[in-house]
Amino acid sequence: MSTYVYTVRDKAGKSISGELEGDNEATVSSKLRQMGYIVVNLHRKDVGLNIQIGGKREKKVKSKHLTVFSRQFATMVNSGLSLTKCLSILSTQSESASLRSIVGDVQKDVEGGQSLSDSLGRHPKAFPPIFVNMVRAGETGGVLDEVLMRVAEHFEKENLLKGKVKSAMAYPVAMFVMSMLILFAMITFVVPVFVQMFSRMGGELPLPTRILVTMSDFIRGRWYVLVAGGFGTVYAFRSYKATKSGRYRLDAIKLHLPIFGKLFTKIALAKFTRTFGTLISSGVPILSALDIVADTAGNEVIAEAVKKTRAGIKEGEMISKPLSESSAFPAMVVQMIAVGEETGALDAMLNKIADFYDDEVSAAVESLTSLIEPLMMAFMGIIIGAIIISLYMPMFKVITLIK
Repeated sequence: MSTYVYTVRDKAGKSISGELEGDNEATVSSKLRQMGYIVVNLHRKDVGLNIQIGGKREKKVKSKHLTVFSRQFATMVNSGLSLTKCLSILSTQSESASLRSIVGDVQKDVEGGQSLSDSLGRHPKAFPPIFVNMVRAGETGGVLDEVLMRVAEHFEKENLLKGKVKSAMAYPVAMFVMSMLILFAMITFVVPVFVQMFSRMGGELPLPTRILVTMSDFIRGRWYVLVAGGFGTVYAFRSYKATKSGRYRLDAIKLHLPIFGKLFTKIALAKFTRTFGTLISSGVPILSALDIVADTAGNEVIAEAVKKTRAGIKEGEMISKPLSESSAFPAMVVQMIAVGEETGALDAMLNKIADFYDDEVSAAVESLTSLIEPLMMAFMGIIIGAIIISLYMPMFKVITLIK
């Protein structure tokens, strides 16, 4: 017998860790499930140490590959193929080499007697908690193909939302980078040529030109200070963001930005309602679903509100009451969730809210794109125009001196 280290959740959703002896991993996993626990992580005590120190490191799998994997898996299961046969086929079909290798490992675990959800849970970088818990619910309810199809639709809509935001930000970012490169090139290479010419003609340079010359000399002579300052700022920002209080404050600021705040709020609400609705409709217990939503919210303000909601539910409150106390959730969202609770159609109501905010995000992205383009053009015009005026002002002064 070997000793196995486990992490499980009880029926109330509380996380429990401990050790248990068994002949193999499948036997221990079966014992824990018979005890009424949901297995989150399980490994042999001596093997777990080797994996952390010298085992192979798995790469994160892109959600688009998970989407294709889920849809193909659902189709095969619905066709009546066995799990091992499905996994054998999928281990050779994915575009992601990392996913192919992981699916091969999952196949071996399933053939060894382990459940599919437990096998997937051993690869957290490839299969997020929402994926594992939905598969576990599908196994329990005997509707694995339906659940896998829901997973595929969930990731598809999430990818569509991310794609809209990225496409909207691509043009402004490209314009900003281009304007900064033009500014750097003019200050570094063009300004020194004009300075030499002005110094030969004599006379005092105007104030705007002197400022431009000072900037040029600093960039050319002290460029390493700028580079060190840039790296230091990025490091300090990441270090602050790595702390819990830092993440919370930055996410709170993000939700209250002048132009982008409403967009970030709508994106966070769409993700929250979509994930929560998908989990509930798949049969995941509500407390476990809230744990997953809090971990995958992507915003600490939303996650904190979800955690308070979970604590309130354990005390017998409705979901809508704790949410109404958070400023991140509009009254419309809280009221619709309350109606969903009263009518017993919470999952359908959450999906309707998610669809509404998906449309809102699309509209906000289009309006922001139309607003940002002229602003960026004006910004570039002002920067380049200011440099040209600063360079031409001494010329006008030289002409006056000559006269």
